[in-house]
Amino acid sequence: MTPTPLHWKLVVDAHDPHAQADFWAATLGYEVEDHSALISKLLGLGTIPPEILIDHHDRRAWRDAAAVRHPDDPYDAESGTGLGRRLLFNRIPRSEKKTAKNRLHIDLHGPAGGRDTEVERLRALGARVQSHVRAQGGEWVVMTDPEGNEFCVH
Repeated sequence: MTPTPLHWKLVVDAHDPHAQADFWAATLGYEVEDHSALISKLLGLGTIPPEILIDHHDRRAWRDAAAVRHPDDPYDAESGTGLGRRLLFNRIPRSEKKTAKNRLHIDLHGPAGGRDTEVERLRALGARVQSHVRAQGGEWVVMTDPEGNEFCVH
């Protein structure tokens, strides 16, 4: 019997979840999730305190979490939560520093022959180049996002 595929999301620890969500939405062409309808409903019911919220992009958002989703994937209209390809950024304390290379990272594949242009676009968004790799398997650029998480551009 073939198991039913699981729904999943990639969760990334972040010092500033909203800045990371903005960076990765711009990088991937994704949408920052809008949870403001759910937040308004929960505030109206008195089930959440306002101190767990912030204003971001002129709407109410969770203070400690932000997410991006692929614009073509389904999402729950009531909560704004994506039901497909999705990155979730959870706030961690500033005292928690990144100490080693990521064990998991994202590989980006742009248009053929467009790697250098893509690298420059990502630099303008706040990414930094770590190295340029030439190996038997190909060539790519290792970059870091604004919080130092590695990703590759092929």
